[in-house]
Amino acid sequence: MSTVLKGTTTESKTNTPAELPPEFLIKHPLQNTWSLWFYDNDRTKTWEENLLELTTFDTVEDFWRLYHHIKLPSELRQGHDYAVFKQGIRPMWEDDANKMGGRWLISLEKKQRNSDLDRFWLEIILLLIGENFEHSDEICGAVVNVRPKLDKIGVWTADTSKQQANLEIGRKIKEQLGIHGKIGFQLHRDTMVKHSSATKNLYTV
Repeated sequence: MSTVLKGTTTESKTNTPAELPPEFLIKHPLQNTWSLWFYDNDRTKTWEENLLELTTFDTVEDFWRLYHHIKLPSELRQGHDYAVFKQGIRPMWEDDANKMGGRWLISLEKKQRNSDLDRFWLEIILLLIGENFEHSDEICGAVVNVRPKLDKIGVWTADTSKQQANLEIGRKIKEQLGIHGKIGFQLHRDTMVKHSSATKNLYTV
């Protein structure tokens, strides 16, 4: 966990619950419980051993508390990932909730790491946990990959056969992030057998 925690100082001080006014003690529940995952990229371990479920959250306040205590994606080492998925769904193609699905993929050039990566990732998480899609029930989660050439953010959905639901999700992502170019939707089963750069898009918006 220390790999993803922000540094702290002995001078920092937070209020204890007894010091906070009553209105700050009320928590606002989310519709779903969400898990934060971290991929460590330790080459001495298997892929599944590197995939760590760090914690879960189910209120707005718990999300922000977590968000402010972990590193931003741009601060992670290359080869590391974050994933935020509905509790009980693992961020892997083989999970029963994912295997019939796909992902909307956003690729960011290295120069965008300091300008767009963190903002895009936060906007995506807020869309997910706020259930801000018309078809939020089709959302499984999202993954951010920090890589040497292209960073990537993928929003995973459950069923690729539901064309209208998937297209609505893609349009909402594009609108929320202010993306002017096209983004593509890829089937997980295609991504499993090809590099993502060679994977054909099923839909584009």
